[in-house]
Amino acid sequence: MQYGRMEGRRRLTADLVARVEREIPDPGPDPSRTEMDDATRSAAARALLAEKGEGPFWLFAYGSLIWKPAFDHEEERAVTAHGWRRSFCLDMRRWRATEDQPGLMMALVRGGSCRGVAYRLPDGDDEAQMIRLLEREVPYTEFLPWTRWLTLRDGAERIRALTFYAMTPSAENFITLPIAEQATRIARAAGHAGSNAAYLHNTVVHLDERGIRDSYLHLLEDLVAEEIRGLG
Repeated sequence: MQYGRMEGRRRLTADLVARVEREIPDPGPDPSRTEMDDATRSAAARALLAEKGEGPFWLFAYGSLIWKPAFDHEEERAVTAHGWRRSFCLDMRRWRATEDQPGLMMALVRGGSCRGVAYRLPDGDDEAQMIRLLEREVPYTEFLPWTRWLTLRDGAERIRALTFYAMTPSAENFITLPIAEQATRIARAAGHAGSNAAYLHNTVVHLDERGIRDSYLHLLEDLVAEEIRGLG
């Protein structure tokens, strides 16, 4: 789906984001889910690496991994994932949201295409690197099915890269909302890790720095900015 730019409106700014930031205590682990222990994480790392195939260890970033990578890398490239696009489609009630004010988490969903960044991790101990990535991105065993390898395009070259949160509609917590309702949630939700609006703002800023434009995100930030202004 293509989205046009809303004329005459300013984009979401750091000043607007600051209006919705607030201090919220960390509620701790989600009691409804199963935390990953060391043995489970190691087994998951080995299983994922068995699917990797030959060649370097690449990681595909389309959101927070771009502006908060928390891993070492030797190379980065702007790439395209065909058949996938960004969407705020996961019902979120922790981290950057609460039960009282639910938010949305961004993921990849089927359809369209997505420009992002592929990072080539250092050669060496792939299992240790995979474990560190799982520690950051997959706190619960229920989230493991959302991790998969995608084939990316860098011009004529194909790159196989690990991707977190590439979803199907059958996934738990998957939610489809009109873009105006997405903006309403994102403008209001915040948790112990910060606000939904800050996540959106940081993603757009860092994509723009790399010359990567996503019309969906740009329209969404316009709508979120309007929502925040309306909060007073």
